[in-house]
Amino acid sequence: MENTYKKRIVITGGAGFIGSHMVRKMVQSYPDYLIINVDKLTYAGNLANLQDIERAPNYIFEKIDICDKEGLVSVFDRHKVTDVIHLAAESHVDRSIEGPMEFVMTNVVGTVNLLEAAKQAWGTEAGHVFHHVSTDEVYGSLEADGFFTETTPYDPRSPYSASKASSDHFVNAYYHTYGLPIKISNCSNNYGSHHFPEKLIPLMINNILNELPLPVYGAGLNIRDWLWVEDHVSAIDIIFHSGRIGESYNIGGLNEWTNIDLVHYLCELMDQKLGRAKGSSKQLITYVKDRAGHDQRYAIDASKIENELNWKPSITFEEGLSKTIDWYLENKSWVEKITSGAYQDYYKQQYEKR
Repeated sequence: MENTYKKRIVITGGAGFIGSHMVRKMVQSYPDYLIINVDKLTYAGNLANLQDIERAPNYIFEKIDICDKEGLVSVFDRHKVTDVIHLAAESHVDRSIEGPMEFVMTNVVGTVNLLEAAKQAWGTEAGHVFHHVSTDEVYGSLEADGFFTETTPYDPRSPYSASKASSDHFVNAYYHTYGLPIKISNCSNNYGSHHFPEKLIPLMINNILNELPLPVYGAGLNIRDWLWVEDHVSAIDIIFHSGRIGESYNIGGLNEWTNIDLVHYLCELMDQKLGRAKGSSKQLITYVKDRAGHDQRYAIDASKIENELNWKPSITFEEGLSKTIDWYLENKSWVEKITSGAYQDYYKQQYEKR
């Protein structure tokens, strides 16, 4: 039955934030593709993110750690995998500072295991794609002007970005050494629904909702380029299908904000949506000691993907942020379930150290 599908695509990390959006898009957009979600189900992986498509005939879930090489080889063999979209990664910078080895294992060793499984399964056969999804953080930190391009030298500053830079290099090495048909995309900061609330935007939304402190690093002047997650997965879809083998593509939101301006704007929107007095949520802002090695600015030049593949963001940040807030307000039970237990214990420990 599986062999009747035009493609049989492994999407790693498909129960996570970006991954669940990617799985949903591919399952719904391509009924002639079999989508195989490979996820370890760590604290940030949640199958509840995919309840709406879990019974789709072209969807399969495999609970596997990408550090389990034999498990990956088994998936490739049993499902006759034709392509990979690799999203599985440890991704939180704070956690990488506290414990870098987990990032080395998942992001580096796990990626090499996946490359090996693909190389073993495909050999020199044509028609396959290994799409590796990475981050703009591999490029380091920008000053007040300039943008990251696909030729910007790598200069990672945190254990997280170093592990992602290493994985990018291994993916490129498998292309140059073995001829593996790879594509790489490096994206800016994502935001949207189903985002685990340790990252800035969902953390602030959740804390404002519960009238908890809004922790802002340093003076809040670090600048990030924000990309709506649904625009990101549409870009991955286009690169996967139409991008050139062996190429990298930067995906950006064309949308820079300082952290403090973003938090102020979030406070204004939340006050409006919750019917609170104007300015009340801003009173929750608490400045905390800056993150070690905190990159000053990220900004992506996305002209290559726009010029070659005709992609650009579909909505403004203001529209996307309003949609994102609405989702969290309408799905409070989702947030309550995943912010219990280990998550709360971890962050209690982090704040006690500050």
